[in-house]
Amino acid sequence: MLSYCVRNVLCTLKIPPCSATLTLQHSRRHCSTSSSEDLVSTLLQLCVDRHYVSPGQTNTELFQRGMSCVYGPLGMELRRNLLEQWWHSMTSSSAQVFGINTLSSSKDAAADGGGQLRIVESDYLKHTLEQKELSKEQLIQEVQALIQRSPSLRTDFLQGALEQYVPSLELVNRKLPFGLAESGLCFQLSDGSGCPAEVTQTSLVWFCSPRTSSQWLDHWARQRLKWWRKFARSPSDFSSSDVPVEELEGAASRGVKIIYSFPWGQEPLETLWSRGHSELLQTHKGVRSKLQQLKKQDSKQKLLRRKVLKLHPVLAPVKVALDIGRGATMELRQVCEGLLQEFMEAKIPAWPGYLETLPTSMEQLNAKYDEMGVLFTVVIGENTLESGLLQVRSRDTTIRETKHISEIKNFLSRYISAADNI
Repeated sequence: MLSYCVRNVLCTLKIPPCSATLTLQHSRRHCSTSSSEDLVSTLLQLCVDRHYVSPGQTNTELFQRGMSCVYGPLGMELRRNLLEQWWHSMTSSSAQVFGINTLSSSKDAAADGGGQLRIVESDYLKHTLEQKELSKEQLIQEVQALIQRSPSLRTDFLQGALEQYVPSLELVNRKLPFGLAESGLCFQLSDGSGCPAEVTQTSLVWFCSPRTSSQWLDHWARQRLKWWRKFARSPSDFSSSDVPVEELEGAASRGVKIIYSFPWGQEPLETLWSRGHSELLQTHKGVRSKLQQLKKQDSKQKLLRRKVLKLHPVLAPVKVALDIGRGATMELRQVCEGLLQEFMEAKIPAWPGYLETLPTSMEQLNAKYDEMGVLFTVVIGENTLESGLLQVRSRDTTIRETKHISEIKNFLSRYISAADNI
């Protein structure tokens, strides 16, 4: 079953100062009955025989435990499709979800023991242990110092997302909510063996105000349940339930489990945690002004030179920015929302500039979008409400054209398709 094959994909959600943190965590499967063991053995053998998983006892054991393993050709395609579906479900669910890529190891681990796994070169460790002139206490101190100097390995994506909060806040004009998505390899702590293992994880860290954190937790729980059921043979086998208060962990104030009814019984697939903002404040050393204070912009600043990040149209992260001109703001935003949905359905990456709250001139917006490499800027105004006409500005030529709102999606699609052959 597909629900079994996705066991090793762990998802993390979260929220901050004004926010809370939601964490989706996978649980390991423990089979206790002989019938369930037979089912697992049959599935594992099928995966090996049909080139989903490479053969070998060690490799199949890693797969069974939900660890990263050696996949066969079909398994690699299934894994890629699964990750793409997850990524699409995150980035298309909200215009304010952005992808990030953080380092897998760092020497800047938190002093409170946040870096539980560290890379220590065996030669250095061997050299330290061979210093016979050291006493036992001195040897322990040397080893501890070596470990502290060594880079730490991440066990999840939370810390990286917390560190990216401030620069990302500038990106969205310091307006909540927004989310940071990431996928890649992490290391899972061992079960007493002393040998950590690689796991593939996916993470969405969602930042919102404390006042709305409970509603957002319910929203993402519904979204995750809907996502699992989408691929299930028996959607009713999936359910959700609140985590009992006595089982809350760490900074979490509330949790929701996504549960699946396996042949051997019910088990949680993911757990969403609402974590508050204490970890975010600790990451940024409690400087609240860094997290909340709005920076003043000089509206009279003159643009002396046009700066353009002239990426190839196929590589540009954002193809079109949506902004509003003069007119009834509420109606114009509704038009922008409809266009944004059309772009997302057509897989045209769009930037919701109409959500900006600080007053900014069109010249400043154009300069910002040029520096971001945005191909086109679409401005919705009074004419759009009256006649359906809007303004389209090209990044490369700066020429503004008037087009009908019904033409813009096809225009962008054709441009992107043509650019793919350049």
